[in-house]
Amino acid sequence: MKNKKVICIGEALIDRIRNKSNQGFTDFLGGAPANVACALRKLKIDSVFIGCLGSDDYGKKFITQFNKLDVNLDFLQLDNDSSTRVVNVDRDQFGERFFSGFEESSYSCFADEVLSKKLIAKQILNLEKSFLETKYLVTGTILLSSPISSETIFFLLEGAKAFDVKIVIDLNWRQVFWDHSSFSSEISQATRVNLIKKFLNHANVLKLAKEEATLFFEDENPFLISQQLSNRPDVIITDGKNPVTWYINGLQGITETPSSQEIVDTTGAGDAFLAGLISKLISSGYPSNEQEIEDCIKFAGACGLLTCLGEGAIEQQPYYENVNKFLGSLIS
Repeated sequence: MKNKKVICIGEALIDRIRNKSNQGFTDFLGGAPANVACALRKLKIDSVFIGCLGSDDYGKKFITQFNKLDVNLDFLQLDNDSSTRVVNVDRDQFGERFFSGFEESSYSCFADEVLSKKLIAKQILNLEKSFLETKYLVTGTILLSSPISSETIFFLLEGAKAFDVKIVIDLNWRQVFWDHSSFSSEISQATRVNLIKKFLNHANVLKLAKEEATLFFEDENPFLISQQLSNRPDVIITDGKNPVTWYINGLQGITETPSSQEIVDTTGAGDAFLAGLISKLISSGYPSNEQEIEDCIKFAGACGLLTCLGEGAIEQQPYYENVNKFLGSLIS
């Protein structure tokens, strides 16, 4: 059996995005791992989402969306004592977004903070069967801000590695999550950075933004960043509309990605990029030369760009046919 499945672990949450008129907000389904799981399905790759949602209307909306795209939910958890997190997202005049905090909840924590290792361990045989069919496990670092979810992430990583599943980590640094967590709010910035850097040693593939490279590694060279980590992972550094720098399969380079004057909202662009990259690694095989790497990055870049041409992350993610049509239009 060929390993072609991708398991995405982490937060599914609501992006409450400020309207252009500044007169209110619109709610969109989001959360980086949830975004990646959905984007992969649109790109014809089987995906599994492992996370925890509140037993609320938002949780139901997520389940409806996941089911619509046929994302596997065998390990999804619903919690009665917490709520699905709602993130307030503001935008500047260029469509770039920033997190301004969370909607208050009547519960003491959010559902993504209580992803339970115990509940997953009860399904260990199903989990191991899933690992046998899995090529990549994708996760970020936000769940490290909660001790319960953090323990579960490490449990899943160790299980995946036992089945030779490759680990893809999107650093996805979001300070506001750490500032608002009862566990991590008292932890210094330096301690947070060190905790995350240690976690990154699990990566076979590491994606990060340019500003994250500077903050965590004091470097923007993907090869030198790779050398700082024990697995010597492949490293991909994105920088908005600017070229992507990469160190992949022992090769290093810079790739221009397509741009547009019609950017509406950058929410989820990096997640669509990552899904595009992973889909190419699975469908075309791991790139062995510069041209193959360029093709992977350009495909991923097109996925990211097309997601920016409308509001919300999952709604705007392109289907496989749309990406190829767009790339074809650039050549003709």
